[in-house]
Amino acid sequence: MSLKEVFGRRLDARRGSDQAFTSVEAGGPAVRAGWEDHPPRKGFFTDTSICIGCKACEVACKEWNGVPQDGIFELLGSSYDNTGALGASTWRHVEFIEQRKPLGGQTTGVTIGVPETAVGADVLLPDADSGSFGKTASSFGTAGAFDTIPGPVSGPDHSGIDLFGSLKPEPTATPEKPLVDLGMPAFDLPSASPDAGERTEFRWLMASNVCKHCTNAGCLDVCPTGALFRTEFGTVVVQDDVCNGCGYCVAGCPFGVIDRRIGDKHQPKDALANKNHGIAQKCTLCYDRLGEGLTPACAQACPTQSIQFGDVDELRERANVRLADLQAAGVAGAQLYAEDPDGGVGGAGAFFLLLDEPEVYGFPPDPIVTTADLPRMWKNAGFAALGFVAAVTTAFVGGRR
Repeated sequence: MSLKEVFGRRLDARRGSDQAFTSVEAGGPAVRAGWEDHPPRKGFFTDTSICIGCKACEVACKEWNGVPQDGIFELLGSSYDNTGALGASTWRHVEFIEQRKPLGGQTTGVTIGVPETAVGADVLLPDADSGSFGKTASSFGTAGAFDTIPGPVSGPDHSGIDLFGSLKPEPTATPEKPLVDLGMPAFDLPSASPDAGERTEFRWLMASNVCKHCTNAGCLDVCPTGALFRTEFGTVVVQDDVCNGCGYCVAGCPFGVIDRRIGDKHQPKDALANKNHGIAQKCTLCYDRLGEGLTPACAQACPTQSIQFGDVDELRERANVRLADLQAAGVAGAQLYAEDPDGGVGGAGAFFLLLDEPEVYGFPPDPIVTTADLPRMWKNAGFAALGFVAAVTTAFVGGRR
């Protein structure tokens, strides 16, 4: 009997025949989990192109699921993001990524590298007649008069100095292959770079990250107690009363989603901050709401429909239509992420439309279920053990002679 007949599923030719820990099949992951009569697989499609970063999803998730606060008073200092990443107490995380982007053929009329956020009364402005700096902002009266100031500013180039007064390093040579702007946190104003000529625009990339509810879920594969289980909706849920807090699932997730809740030792044991202390926690896709035919809290609260909930197959069709519309409109960087059933996790139940490379959003570019090679590893370990036993037996028999 072939491996395909044993597991009743479609194999991924890229990973060979040893795939006991994968569950890609036409009927969806619920069938592999033993659900015979199950509803269509449910999931999320997150369109990051219309996310406004309001964090309504974060608040709704915490309110409905009783998730403790985290990051409310711990501002990161480099972004509007105050939770940092997904975790045991952050089941929804809105990312704020600032990118420097050129304006193409548009001319801003500003030649200094650091953009001004306000014009003070003592700032010299260009004289329309002489083309030099001769008047101050106070000479023009109200702020509305600034709209008619003619000509580009031709003052000294301050792009080599940052806001804190320290000199910036000399620009390095441009590499042969262009680097991906990861949007990493920075404390400089946009375009405040040593080699900035004309002021460039910048953009915010916002995305509401969440558990992917993978078809091939590494966290589910490695759980030794059965605390993680596959629901009839194809989602992956943690049973709080079964989890022993071993943390195997934390290492088993290729996206770094699931984590153990640390709690707060300065608060009483029955405080919300210590709810499920030491237990692995993550998004459940509002399993209790699904059972009642309700939309998950985050999708219900999203004001722009950036988070869309529904049947996964229908969401994939919707995502492809949206992607085609954006690409036709000239958004070259638009791409879908984690929706491919032939991908390394067998297609996620929560997938995304991104406006840049996955690394920009902190996503692994080519995620693969961490247990994909376990069968092959166990087989190799078995052969090694047999070889060791044979060597010991041979040495023992030879010694008696």
